[in-house]
Amino acid sequence: MKPPSDQQTVYTSTNPNKLQNGAVIANPWRDLRQFTDARIGLGRAGISLPTAELLAFQLSHAQARDAVNLPLEVSALTAQLNAIPLLANATPVLVVASQAHDRVTYLQRPDLGRKLADASRHSLVKHLNQGEAPTPRFDLAIVVVDGLSSLAVQSHAKPFINALLTRLNQQQKPLTLAPITVVEQGRVAIGDDIGEIFNAQIVIVLIGERPGLSSPDSLGLYMTWSPKTGLTDAYRNCISNIRPAGLSFNEAAKKAEYLINEARKRQLTGVDLKDRTQDDVIENQQQTTNFLIAEL
Repeated sequence: MKPPSDQQTVYTSTNPNKLQNGAVIANPWRDLRQFTDARIGLGRAGISLPTAELLAFQLSHAQARDAVNLPLEVSALTAQLNAIPLLANATPVLVVASQAHDRVTYLQRPDLGRKLADASRHSLVKHLNQGEAPTPRFDLAIVVVDGLSSLAVQSHAKPFINALLTRLNQQQKPLTLAPITVVEQGRVAIGDDIGEIFNAQIVIVLIGERPGLSSPDSLGLYMTWSPKTGLTDAYRNCISNIRPAGLSFNEAAKKAEYLINEARKRQLTGVDLKDRTQDDVIENQQQTTNFLIAEL
């Protein structure tokens, strides 16, 4: 990249990308914005931000606030999940709730979002123990939680689950899958409650992550081996920023499949289980000559 010149490039405030005579002085690092959503190279108008950039910031802030407060459309989501072809013969999606009875309580009391409501707990136990049969053991339980961005869950849960199940279904011995559960007003740890009730080897929690100013629709994945109430985040593995503008559904499914297989092999998750799916990339990079230390 050419170094910044002394000549000031001027843009119009209505269209900062168009070279004209105007009031906005461009930042020479603006070209780097094609590689990142970060707010860099914004330029200036006098000593202030350009109007267009200020308005864009306010829009992103409003989108982040809306993502937190927007209620999850549960019926639409369950219909989407039930329509996944690989779930055609599975138990229909179950819907439960946390002990946070509304959004305000959920935001003010994170502890209540980590626990199943009593009625929901009883309904899950009753569903699994029909006919006085013993609680079955599943290889995998998938829990979909609205979290802090219902937009992320509404938009990305179905395509990711479809990508993951497609990969898992190609394995030599397919995993047994517990009924998919959708949780309203939930936090990550509520998956431990549900996984324990299902008596599942592994629970995967898909949850809307806290919105950023460039990512109001980021989906997070948390995976726990042998889930039970009271586990801390040290026992989980996380895959973050699952969305078209971040980590693609196929790439996230690849990472999740790897972690599932390793967790079953080693019977653990958390700080002792590392994602090695990029090791070949790192090794190839290490073989590349570093121009900073190469001999001239």
